[in-house]
Amino acid sequence: MRDKFLGFLGIVLRSGNMVSGTDLTLQGIRNKSVKLVVMASDCSDRTKKDLTNKTEYYQVPLITEFTSYEIKKSIGKDRKVIGITDLKMAKRLSELMEN
Repeated sequence: MRDKFLGFLGIVLRSGNMVSGTDLTLQGIRNKSVKLVVMASDCSDRTKKDLTNKTEYYQVPLITEFTSYEIKKSIGKDRKVIGITDLKMAKRLSELMEN
């Protein structure tokens, strides 16, 4: 399932339904455009704390199962935090994580 999830991240990027980087993701959480957050398991403690607090407050699902290398390999950008802005794609990614 990990490979399918990471492969689908590439599709989400190409469809334009992704914001990447901590600042843009936090902004998207605040304005309710981000429906799912994927955060690298190896990002800084401060980033983890900030994103965990925001996602809990705004009730946005958070996935922390992947390393920054895995995320970089799937989207082709060196990012530790990405936000999914399309609800259907966010649900599909959540389903892939559950299986």
